Amino acid sequence: MNIGSIKQNDAGIFMGRISTLTVAMTIALKPVHSANPRAPRYEIHALTPSRTWVQVGAFFELTSTNTGEAFLNGRIDDPSLAQPLQVSAFRQDDGSYNVVWQRAQKRRDVTSALGIKSDEDIAPPFGADGSSVSDTGSEPTPDGLGQSTAPVEEPVAKGRGRAKRVAEDA
Repeated sequence: MNIGSIKQNDAGIFMGRISTLTVAMTIALKPVHSANPRAPRYEIHALTPSRTWVQVGAFFELTSTNTGEAFLNGRIDDPSLAQPLQVSAFRQDDGSYNVVWQRAQKRRDVTSALGIKSDEDIAPPFGADGSSVSDTGSEPTPDGLGQSTAPVEEPVAKGRGRAKRVAEDA
């Protein structure tokens, strides 16, 4: 959904307006000069009612994997907002940007992705009587932990004369 536009003014500064039912703000983009390739391309500043500028977000430059087209992607956040606005800005032929917003999609439920219809379809790790269920077919142990197939190592005593004493006590 298109919620605004940003145009470059005569001074070379990108300025624009974002408007929704609850948000109406004038914004300006301040270029970020950094050697870090992961740094944002622009800081997003908003004009306050008292006519001062405050930073409310940042735009990162990304490239579409489908078209190879560069676009800006970022977030606008402020304590006055119920949630941050996730926005993208797409360059137009005239050099301006259209600012768009899309509600975050719910993530797919893992159980539906695995083909599990409900929690009832998942077998518990124990039987009806509380004993452990073993996938190996061996009988469960009374403690419910199953039997180990790891080799048992004899303890080795350390220090002078200690090994001799341990061997004598045994």
